[in-house]
Amino acid sequence: MSGIPGTETLPAAGGWRDYFELTKPRVVALIVLTSLVGTLLACRGAPPLDALLLGNLGIALAAASAAAFNHVLDRRIDARMARTRNRPLPTGHLNPARALTFAGALGVLSMLLLWFCVNALTAILTFASLIGYAVIYTLWLKRATPQNIVIGGAAGSLPPLIGWAAVTGDVGWGAIALFAIVFFWTPPHFWALSLYRTDDYAKAGVPMLPVVAGPGETSRQMLLYTLVLWPVSAAPWLLGIAGALYGVSALALSVLFTASAVRVWRDESERSARRMFAFSLLYLLLIFSLLLVDRTGTGWPRGGWQ
Repeated sequence: MSGIPGTETLPAAGGWRDYFELTKPRVVALIVLTSLVGTLLACRGAPPLDALLLGNLGIALAAASAAAFNHVLDRRIDARMARTRNRPLPTGHLNPARALTFAGALGVLSMLLLWFCVNALTAILTFASLIGYAVIYTLWLKRATPQNIVIGGAAGSLPPLIGWAAVTGDVGWGAIALFAIVFFWTPPHFWALSLYRTDDYAKAGVPMLPVVAGPGETSRQMLLYTLVLWPVSAAPWLLGIAGALYGVSALALSVLFTASAVRVWRDESERSARRMFAFSLLYLLLIFSLLLVDRTGTGWPRGGWQ
């Protein structure tokens, strides 16, 4: 059932745009950027084509699968929230059973591709990420604790580590550093969104931190996470897998991220929260783009810790 009265009997086969929206393409694009950087930083020379192409394709398919599962499992919550009520399932444009089949097919294809064409560790880590987000976070954590995004964020932080494992078949310090950047970025990013969508989350019964603890405590915790990102974002430079230009740029971006958090802490307006959310997206995009430029420009000759 779709959860929307009067749509249960509709065929709702949906068009290609509906299926494409299920995959959350902008989120997947950012995920693939992080996994691609993990792939490139894992080796000194050109990475094997199977890891570079098939590995990142498998990660992209798994991310799209997890997003589609999230649409199916959250369709009733989505119907109550202004931000999500126009998605294909709440509007009845697409039948949940078809969406579920689509999500499952993407997931199976991803696992087969990674297991047989890349390596077992990459497939296992990708499966863990998919289950962590699509099931553990969506079905349990999201509804159980205001720290949902912190605990569940681990699943969404795995792609750069998985990209690394696609090349090496193991997990090194560099992979952990990339994982940590995404992990500590996630809470202030999502809490900024939830600050100006608090009423939506409260209406849907989702205990996001602003709903439970209020904007003051939320902004304080956001500020703390941005401060942790100062050393964490510099870790690739400190480990020797990125150059000084990256290190200085990452520190400057982290200072700006903290300044944005201070603004939210001092000014609890929707405008401040929206600005921080927008900058958080730019922050992660620039951090991993800088790593990509650094790697392609230098060929990773520094001999850092793996």
